[in-house]
Amino acid sequence: MSEGTWEKLAQVAVKGAQYDSRERQPHPKCLEGTRVVLLNYIYESLDRQGNSQLIWLHGTAGVGKSAVAFTVAERMRGLKVKEGSKEKRLAGTFFFSRKHTKRRTTGYFFATLIYQLASNFPSIREDVNRIILDNPTLLDHDTSLRDQMEALFLQPLQRLKLRLRECPPLTFVIDALDECASESPEDDTSESELTDLISLLGEALREPGLPITHILLTSRSEEYIHKAMQTEEIRPLVCEIPVRTSGEGVAATISLDGVDVDNDIYVFLQHSFRELGTRHPDFPQPSTDELARLASRAGRRFIVASTMMKFIDDRHNDPRDRLQLMLELTSELLPGTEVYKLYDRILSTCADPTLAYLHLSVIAALADPLPMAQISKLLGPGEGRDVESVLVQLRSVIDVPTESNLPVNIYHSSVRDYVSYHSNSSLSQVHNIASPHSLLALSCLRLMVHDLLESTALLDAFSELIKHSQGIESHGPQNLKHTLDFVVQPLEPVQVLIGLLWLRGHRNPELQFWLDTRDGQAWLQTNAQIQWLQTEGGKDWLQTERGKRWLQTEGGERWLRAEGGECWLQTMGGECWLQTKGGERWLRMMGGEHWLQTEGGKHWRLQTPNTGHQLLFPEKPEHNSYLHSLNTSGPVQTSDDTSPSPTSSTEAGLQTTGGGGPLQTSGTQAWLQALSGRHWLQWLETQVGGHWLLSQSGRDWLQTQDGKNWVQTSSAQGWLQTQGGKDWLQTSGVREWLQTQGGKDWLQTLDVREWLQTPGGKDWLQTQVGRDWLQTLGGRDWLQTSQGQTWRLTTLWVTMEEYSSTLEATRDFIIVPDSLLQPTFQVIQQFKNLPDFLLFPAFLALRHQNHSTFTSTYNRLLPDVQTIHAMVAFIDFASQAWERSRSTSDVLKYACQNWALHLSRAPNPRDERLACIFQSFWTRNLLSWLERQWCLKDLRSCLTILREGEKLAQDYLQTPRLPLS
Repeated sequence: MSEGTWEKLAQVAVKGAQYDSRERQPHPKCLEGTRVVLLNYIYESLDRQGNSQLIWLHGTAGVGKSAVAFTVAERMRGLKVKEGSKEKRLAGTFFFSRKHTKRRTTGYFFATLIYQLASNFPSIREDVNRIILDNPTLLDHDTSLRDQMEALFLQPLQRLKLRLRECPPLTFVIDALDECASESPEDDTSESELTDLISLLGEALREPGLPITHILLTSRSEEYIHKAMQTEEIRPLVCEIPVRTSGEGVAATISLDGVDVDNDIYVFLQHSFRELGTRHPDFPQPSTDELARLASRAGRRFIVASTMMKFIDDRHNDPRDRLQLMLELTSELLPGTEVYKLYDRILSTCADPTLAYLHLSVIAALADPLPMAQISKLLGPGEGRDVESVLVQLRSVIDVPTESNLPVNIYHSSVRDYVSYHSNSSLSQVHNIASPHSLLALSCLRLMVHDLLESTALLDAFSELIKHSQGIESHGPQNLKHTLDFVVQPLEPVQVLIGLLWLRGHRNPELQFWLDTRDGQAWLQTNAQIQWLQTEGGKDWLQTERGKRWLQTEGGERWLRAEGGECWLQTMGGECWLQTKGGERWLRMMGGEHWLQTEGGKHWRLQTPNTGHQLLFPEKPEHNSYLHSLNTSGPVQTSDDTSPSPTSSTEAGLQTTGGGGPLQTSGTQAWLQALSGRHWLQWLETQVGGHWLLSQSGRDWLQTQDGKNWVQTSSAQGWLQTQGGKDWLQTSGVREWLQTQGGKDWLQTLDVREWLQTPGGKDWLQTQVGRDWLQTLGGRDWLQTSQGQTWRLTTLWVTMEEYSSTLEATRDFIIVPDSLLQPTFQVIQQFKNLPDFLLFPAFLALRHQNHSTFTSTYNRLLPDVQTIHAMVAFIDFASQAWERSRSTSDVLKYACQNWALHLSRAPNPRDERLACIFQSFWTRNLLSWLERQWCLKDLRSCLTILREGEKLAQDYLQTPRLPLS
């Protein structure tokens, strides 16, 4: 995964659900001068201080609820929470729709709202990031709706209470609650899901820690929504429209279906015909009587009036003829059926009403809208014939974009209602038309049988991989995460596998090259490496060029100071290394000086008197003479009044020495500390003092108690921002200092963010102390920054969350015994049976990434270990499968994703053609389908579809049938 927390939230948030999204164009909105009383009442309700409210606007289909919701959202977006601020009163919107997968469920509801809220109020963005970082599964649409509400709605809003004190109320606009629907029409889970949502919204608004928040909800007047609004907990929060208001003793009814709507529709028609006249100057404007008749035909339904105008002004027919057809439409219509009669009239004008009805029902039944060419290809040369010419005749009820790559869509949900039951139409010729879901299921299956070539490549790849399990012990996901905690670079399957093999004891010499990688170097800094270095293999490796180079690193120096390192230095290998240039260099460093004072170091010095003498008493006459002059005539500690000034000849003399030479001797250090405390500290802040602090003598002094005390001072905090301080922060002593109170305080400053981007900072983050710091408030705050997000994505955190959820899905997936012979289910079983050191790399290989760069770069380094080469072969297969999957057409992607959905909605009795083509797909192409879906989606989504497919297989495959030719 290459995106950070905020980027991940941005991906999960459903942009099409926002009120002004391009997906919802053309946006229905109230024409100026219409719905004035209704809108003013809503605006007054939204401005009301006091208690938070659920403002529920409901009515029958087509009365203009979405237009009202859009208009209100547009107004609230134009209002600021306070004068001079950029934040808007519109906190978020979600427009449900059955036409779109992510807009017909509550699974993405709170993620979408919080993305908009945090975009509007940047002050809470880091809080939102932290909440998601603590529990990444909140962005999973299957996560408990309550958990999502509490974390992604309630907590962020509570952060705004003080910020919005004495400000006008916030507004959320939620449109078309009744469009929240389950996948299966027979399933009533959508009703309970929506009831839960209403209950949770009410629960949130009752919380005392929230700023005043009003939520405008619109829906049809469904009975189950009424019941949800009338529960004991919700009723006190609800402001229902239609409602009765009183003014000066006169009761007025505000209603979506009220008499005043007739006038609004009249105004709408009048405005629309004037616009038509601007494009057709010769078009005679309808008379007042004709406008009134059309308004009456609309039956107080804006959708009818709007559809009438689209039919009249379709830009392909003479508008005068079309107007006459609408005027002839009978006015004796039953309430609520006006739009169905209108759709009948429109279909009757088509060249082939039966074919038009079929295509209209298909458009309405699609799980997600498709462009016209893809619809034609999906339906095939039979039913897909003349799709374009037919849909053009339905432009008044279907949005057919001029751009061929844009999807075709129904204008209003009443179209779906109309084609849901044949009885809604009075056209006799449409009553025997097959179910659109049967047709789409047949089309999806037929397309996959034709385009998905039979292949066992996925099964073969897993079969080859499972041969090389090596019998190494497997661990659970959390243990695996802990095991791989040293990983510091993007996860590549082969590198992970080599690291896991090494950690599990498979440490033949061929794998030692891994220790030179960044991950290997990071592992050598962990506690786990100490034990290995005591083994014969570890001791032998220390004598190699790689091992000798590692001993010069910070991790090597730290190990040499530890008990294991001190013991090794007494061995033949250690003594040999001490004679090398690297060993001699280390002996002159602080770690080496410390070791020389130990029993082991003294013993070595006695054994090598010449080397020890050279190390302890280097023959540098100029040092000795300078020290002698300092010791005999150098300044002595005096009172502040008589001590030398930092600008005296003393400093001048120090400046001549630069940062090296005599200033690195112990005598110089003692002389410097003999100065009075104040001048000594002042001198450290000068350029010369800062330069000296970078010398070996200065670094050694920083490790003394005096030095550690100084680093805690405010003067030192300023020095840390200089180049000298920044350079010191890259030294080994910094790690110990960071554990002091001064270091911990410094970690809370903004300067630490810059340091964390340096090699020293990045290395420190891999230490246990660094990881502990990431759990503190300062660490968590840093993780929300762009730098922190980038660093975090080089670790296992996000990947392991995804991996764990995949394992959970496979564990919960129960394979029907009768299906065990299916290659598809053998693949799933083999994946489940892989040990984690192969399972996790296999998971990485199938995560839609291109691994060719790694394998080509490191192929020459790969050892001759069968397991590794099996994984390389698996990566090659995964890359090829991913390329094949990515190159498939969009219409095939639709078929692969939605075949089970349409199959489950196909009515009984089962169509014989459908049963035959399903059997052919199930027995021949299911494995190819799994490979393609796994590469483009993920295994969890595959298992969800397979679970439904298995149920259907029990019905469809009960009776043996010959596959269709």
